[in-house]
Amino acid sequence: MAALEAAAQRDTMTAAVAIFVKTPGFSPVKTRLAARIGVTCAEHFYRMAIRAIAEVVAGVPGLAPYWAVAEQRAVKDPMWREFHTVAQGPGSLGVRLDRVCRELQASHGRVLMVGADAPQLTAALLLDAMAALDDPSTPFVLGRASDGGFWLFGTRRDVPAAVWNSPAYSSATTCDQLVAALSPLGDIAPLPRLTDVDHCDDLLALSAALHALERPLPAQLALREWLSRPPATKAAARTMTTTSDAGSASKTQRD
Repeated sequence: MAALEAAAQRDTMTAAVAIFVKTPGFSPVKTRLAARIGVTCAEHFYRMAIRAIAEVVAGVPGLAPYWAVAEQRAVKDPMWREFHTVAQGPGSLGVRLDRVCRELQASHGRVLMVGADAPQLTAALLLDAMAALDDPSTPFVLGRASDGGFWLFGTRRDVPAAVWNSPAYSSATTCDQLVAALSPLGDIAPLPRLTDVDHCDDLLALSAALHALERPLPAQLALREWLSRPPATKAAARTMTTTSDAGSASKTQRD
């Protein structure tokens, strides 16, 4: 709470952005990715992705960044010293989103929330999100993810807990369900669709997205270079080959 009070005293006109994170060593991270490229490699990717997102967020004027930390006992971990922290607290993802959003709205009014899975995020996208919330016609802003979830949610209006608890999270229709629950409360400004990294084959899409950036930041360049090296590229290629072979086998069986 002290961090929130300090933020409120700094500038009530800023918007808050909460980056939802887990702490390596306290919780497993990127478990589906780790199943293909190994725990050490997946954790290294996670740390690099967090660094890239932090570098982007820190450069956006008028935006107050927070780490929304999954583990209460890790809130003061040195990994999170760059920004203020808030605890996600216990409960389902919907409960935790509701808690963090309400806590930051009390100090800032406008709140953006992102995960740690889309390091191709840019300052321009965050500025577009803030501009959407400044538009009287759009109290909400949403960036869809390619897997059916969302990589960004923003609001300047209270969101009922029932809305947060309505979707089935980690499904191909999560974002559609959230939109259906949220739409009666006001218009939702859309942001471009991004790929967030959950599976090994998402690494190829992320690499392409990082190469497409006009002005990548140093941490994004470092991640892009890491993705060009084994085992990330080999594992991703192996996943694509396995998927292709499975599809071919399935087609042969149907034929």
